[in-house]
Amino acid sequence: MKIEEIKEEKSPGIFQKLFYLVLIPLLFVVAILLVIASFTNFNVFEKASELTNSLPFASDKKSEEPSLDFDEKIVELEAEIKEKEAEIDQLKSQLDKANLEAENNLAKQQQLQNQIESLEKQQSESKKEFNEILSTFKQMSAKTAAPIIMEMSDDKAIKILSNMDPETLSAILSKMEPKEAARYTELISQ
Repeated sequence: MKIEEIKEEKSPGIFQKLFYLVLIPLLFVVAILLVIASFTNFNVFEKASELTNSLPFASDKKSEEPSLDFDEKIVELEAEIKEKEAEIDQLKSQLDKANLEAENNLAKQQQLQNQIESLEKQQSESKKEFNEILSTFKQMSAKTAAPIIMEMSDDKAIKILSNMDPETLSAILSKMEPKEAARYTELISQ
């Protein structure tokens, strides 16, 4: 019986088995990892402190400082937004002025175009009337046309005489007094 009792006494307990099988190998692995980390210049304790600082429930004075930075940035961004809005308003007013000026210029252009058309119409009517008068003088006899031309102003008479064909012109000038014919010939040549 003694042998059995000795065997029973010598059998390790649960805590001894746990200590031998789990805890000693775990401590050995941790020691090897720390030696490897020191050779690779990896500071485990700094990484652990960074990890604890990044946890949401960890409170530090550093967590208050970023909120102040964010508040300052928010104020700066709001001021920048107000500046941009003011710049937008200024550009809008400049655009409105430019649009109004463009509309005014367009109205002036249309008015000038209407005046040009009116003047062209008057000019074509005047030219038509002049051509009718000229054809009337061409159809008249030289004896009838000469006294009428002498009674006209020099400008109108020269205009009519300079637009006549040479045969009609010579017939009309021959029916005028020599002094008048010479004067009209001199005015036509100028």
